[in-house]
Amino acid sequence: MLSAWDRRNRPPEEGAAAELRGFAVDKTFLSSLKGILLETELALTFIIFICFTASISAYMAAALLEFLITLAFLFLYATQYYQRFDRLNWPCLDFLRCVSAIIIFLVVSFAAVTSRDGAAIAAFVFGIILVSVFAYDAFKIYRTEMVPRATQGDQQ
Repeated sequence: MLSAWDRRNRPPEEGAAAELRGFAVDKTFLSSLKGILLETELALTFIIFICFTASISAYMAAALLEFLITLAFLFLYATQYYQRFDRLNWPCLDFLRCVSAIIIFLVVSFAAVTSRDGAAIAAFVFGIILVSVFAYDAFKIYRTEMVPRATQGDQQ
């Protein structure tokens, strides 16, 4: 039987165990501005999902969908797994994710506030805060990723 010291000194294993190491989380990304924005979006979307579940369950699907999409983007960015899909324009996809979330949460938040329920009003308040976070994220994506590419195309 191998002790813990013997296992640590062995070369890395091939196969499934080696593939799982490809999902290592980049902790510097999680502490960067983009990581903090994605974590904030994820937390606020989950809070809104809980509020909608408690009050108006008809609107909880929109919050759940955005929660899952944001979770997927956080996973892909934190593990650097998005670099394996080099044919996709990730800044454009991220920008479209933010814009669609802004539209969805504005519509759903204003529709929910008409019910005059306490949890629906809380969902409205958190929805407006979340819309501002998504708008800031979309602005940062546009300024850092999309504008430099447009100016490079003009110079050629």
